[in-house]
Amino acid sequence: MIRFDDPAAFAAALAALPGPDAASRDAAWHRQSRLTKPAGSLGRLEDIALFMAGWQGTGRPRADRVQAVVFAGNHGVAAQGVSAYPPEVTAQMVANFEAGGAAINALTRACGAELSVVALDLDRPTGDITREPAMSAADCLDALNTGAASLKAGTQLLLVGEMGIGNTTPAAALCAQELGGEAGAWVGRGTGLDDRGLARKAAAVEAALALHGAACTDAFETLRRLGGREIAAMAGAILAARLARVPVLLDGFIASAAILPLARDNPAFTDHCIAAHRSAEAGHGRLLEALGLEPLLRLGLRLGEASGAALAVPIVQAALAAHNEMATFEEAAVAGAR
Repeated sequence: MIRFDDPAAFAAALAALPGPDAASRDAAWHRQSRLTKPAGSLGRLEDIALFMAGWQGTGRPRADRVQAVVFAGNHGVAAQGVSAYPPEVTAQMVANFEAGGAAINALTRACGAELSVVALDLDRPTGDITREPAMSAADCLDALNTGAASLKAGTQLLLVGEMGIGNTTPAAALCAQELGGEAGAWVGRGTGLDDRGLARKAAAVEAALALHGAACTDAFETLRRLGGREIAAMAGAILAARLARVPVLLDGFIASAAILPLARDNPAFTDHCIAAHRSAEAGHGRLLEALGLEPLLRLGLRLGEASGAALAVPIVQAALAAHNEMATFEEAAVAGAR
């Protein structure tokens, strides 16, 4: 099991990321070049097949074992009035996930993914980032390790999502810290804030940056000070997936913000990720551009829960079905291009 014993171990893992298997990608490319279609005619589906081949280490990749994990956490900054919903909704939604009644339950059933829900100390919110760090070093390590431990052996494609009232505020703070710009450019209406709530949210991000900005010297400290337990857990899960060479479908604004500090420390971090969608949250498009990721879908989603990632699973599965099941020119006795 992948585990980070201290911040130095986390940094060492982040600095020594494995890459895809070039031989498997080449084998997949060779097969693509012989399938009964004009070269490039399936567009991005062809790219997805090559991407999956490289990370799975086989010229015939599969997406039969898809794992989805939703992490839940509460945030002290919610006391600043940055969400339209009260913090107790986090625990109530966890119960809804466990009962099978949430959107992500329906969407993972539809795409055949195995869903698990991990609640992280919901009765102990993180520190209010406008006044103190979100987490102690020990709490941040616990969250990272909880995320890493969630990755199951044999997973062929991983989706991670979150639930946490107020968590678009730390996500916006992470973006503003790592990418710059005014707080107001990164905050959005989240679950439906009015204009006054949006102003409070921007003020909270500004206060957090003023307090913590100079101390955010690496990915661990940035996550610890400005993030949250479910945010760090997502980062840990996605890092564990990279270390195990498991490809990831990246969900929306908060999931993308969770890996931003890691990508700033090691720009190669996003190489095993496909952006599932561009959400309706204000800064998500600019965040994806900064991460170098082009989303598969643009559906105006702003739910979280890995819902956008689940919606993109059938696209990946279709790409692999075409790659694995189409006949080659030789098999179909069809003349190839001259």
